Amino acid sequence: MTLGSDPLIEAVDVSVLTIPTDAPESDGTLEWSETSMVLVSISAGGETGLGYSYTTPATAGIVRDTLFPQVKGRNALDIAKLWLAMVHATRNIGRDGPVAMAIAAVDTALWDLKGKLLGQPVAALLGRARDAIPAYGSGGFTSYDDRQLRDQLEGWAAEGFSMVKIKVGRDPDRDPHRLKQARNAIGSDCRLFMDANGAQNRKEALALAERAREFGVEWHEEPVSSDDLEGLRLCRDRAPAGMNVTAGEYGFNIGYFRHMLEAGAVDVLQADATRCAGITGFMGVAALSAAHQVPLSAHCAPALHLHACLAALPAIHLEWFHDHVRIEGMLFDGAPEPEKGQLRDNGEPGLGLRLRPREAERFRQA
Repeated sequence: MTLGSDPLIEAVDVSVLTIPTDAPESDGTLEWSETSMVLVSISAGGETGLGYSYTTPATAGIVRDTLFPQVKGRNALDIAKLWLAMVHATRNIGRDGPVAMAIAAVDTALWDLKGKLLGQPVAALLGRARDAIPAYGSGGFTSYDDRQLRDQLEGWAAEGFSMVKIKVGRDPDRDPHRLKQARNAIGSDCRLFMDANGAQNRKEALALAERAREFGVEWHEEPVSSDDLEGLRLCRDRAPAGMNVTAGEYGFNIGYFRHMLEAGAVDVLQADATRCAGITGFMGVAALSAAHQVPLSAHCAPALHLHACLAALPAIHLEWFHDHVRIEGMLFDGAPEPEKGQLRDNGEPGLGLRLRPREAERFRQA
């Protein structure tokens, strides 16, 4: 691209990929056997940017019918202006759920495109705060038997991960046993996290926190519904010393995160760029988190979050989520690979990802 020219968006496309899991997966409140990705490509100035969101296939219709008319033919470098245009265009259909995830897929494609047009990684465009970010191994599904659980966690510990997380909340009577299995698998030097996905009521959450103290659990994610800010604050106030209460992955707009922070509901705020309207939305949450002096962690989609977490001032780590790691490794060349639990970008322009067309075609829905 020649500097000074306006790279106008020439072509846009959206597709839906549905990828089966490698085994049945479940957490405290949900079971699934496949994951859908809405994949967006946007072309300008001889380059094509890729973006995506893990969401319902219905999101593709919002992208195609409502968002693409807001970006086609406009300057690809004006991401903030395009983001605002998409937000305004969706006023009458709401800003949460699939709408926010549709904006996210387009926004991340625009950031990838801008990086490619300017020959810079997205982390450089945002301004690096660090060269690497820790990741925590995340899986430990409630559908796993003891051997599956141990094998997965032992694998991450052997690779040098210093933190791992398992799901809890589906069978409260069995959770202490699973936490013990997890601790035995990773040894004493690896930090242990747990995630209930809002499955517990307040008393159940407090009871599990006390039991989890025995196994050195440091992270109690969504012990109660993330809509129960008073309950989260209660769990935070009464959590054992050294156990952080965390939530935020279901935030779709900046107001959600503001209310959570103002309520003092969490020790660590979580955000998901595939839900909170893209990298642009995520960086807004990061600024809010920094203003409240609360650390930030990215939820899932590690290949997408890497660059944002290298730039976000309050970011402390991101989630190396088994399901998404597997998908991103299959679909993209350039997907990040951890080194002793740390992630770095590969130095390539944009997000550093290159789609494997044959792999994508295997999972594409008509």
